[in-house]
Amino acid sequence: MNTTMKIIDTSRQAWWKTLMRVAGPVLDAAEQCKLREAMPIQQKEGQNREECSYFEAAGRLVCGMAPWLEAEIEDAEERAQRDKAARQARALILGQVDPASPDYAQLETTCRLRSQILVDAAFMAQGILRAPHALWEAFSKEEQDLIVRAFIMCRKICPWYNNWILFAAEVEAALKMMTGEYDPMRVDYAVRQLEQWYVGDGLYADGPHFAMDYYNSYVIQPMLLDVVRAFPELFGEEHAKKVEARAIRYAALQERMIAPDGSFIVVGRSIAYRCGSFHLLAQMALEGKLPEGVTPAGVRCGLGYVIARTLTAASFRPDGFLTIGVCGDQPSLGEDYISTGSLYLCSGAFLPLGLPASDPFWRDPDEPWTQKKIWDGADFPADHKME
Repeated sequence: MNTTMKIIDTSRQAWWKTLMRVAGPVLDAAEQCKLREAMPIQQKEGQNREECSYFEAAGRLVCGMAPWLEAEIEDAEERAQRDKAARQARALILGQVDPASPDYAQLETTCRLRSQILVDAAFMAQGILRAPHALWEAFSKEEQDLIVRAFIMCRKICPWYNNWILFAAEVEAALKMMTGEYDPMRVDYAVRQLEQWYVGDGLYADGPHFAMDYYNSYVIQPMLLDVVRAFPELFGEEHAKKVEARAIRYAALQERMIAPDGSFIVVGRSIAYRCGSFHLLAQMALEGKLPEGVTPAGVRCGLGYVIARTLTAASFRPDGFLTIGVCGDQPSLGEDYISTGSLYLCSGAFLPLGLPASDPFWRDPDEPWTQKKIWDGADFPADHKME
């Protein structure tokens, strides 16, 4: 059986231009210290997310953009756009942590018990870890001190008993890179607890009970990888290898979640993060650690179709900022904690832009991904659980 569908451009240029369509309005406003003025806050009626939504946009956007901001780029047009974006991304970060900025996140009041600020400090930390030159070394000493101050302030926040414990650990991983110091208890607790929440076949529960959603990809596996690698003195090489093996298995499951037309099952909370649902698969592609039988070109095409399906014309407001939804303006798909800033976790799908243009991910010809092959009638090996 042959499936027919719209042909999507999955080239590197199509990827980075889409990323800039997403990021452009946020970065342009931040460069002028006008993010609070420019970015509208779409949210559930009765919610008040203004206090954190701008910080959310900053942390989540740099998290996904970071490898591209750090990459060696030969193409002159792309390099010029990347250099501009890197400069603007630094302004975006600085605006959130500098008390003198009109965009300041008011950390003295927002770093209260179980505040959303911890979540997006962790995403910002993840971005800095992914781009240590572009998003850390390029700052002055005074600017670096403001970032460190903001991350240390987040220690006041008590994480919820779920994936939030990884946010605290991710911030400590960044602080170790920045200062050489960290709180080992916040790190050790997170990794030990996640080990207790492992349920098998490459999946972790999000707290004491398993939930069918994409949090293994949004947060759990990418940040757990960061943390065990950042602290070999606490966890050792064998534990890091075990966590990585589980991530590779989950990447195999994620690749199989992409339907022949680039759609995927809409299930679980936070689905308004759109193509960010494939954060972990994108990370494994960036690291060159895709599962056996999964090709870089197949993942490029599969993710390219997911990006195109979820970032449609209807996904953007007339002013260019994102709307709540999975493939358009679908506000009912947003939970009480979802607002405009939350949506920029979609940037997680773009991690492979950190690979050079010469990498097989970009160089190899278009290739169908697993579900496309199977539903086109090709013979294909059966899937088996991770032992």
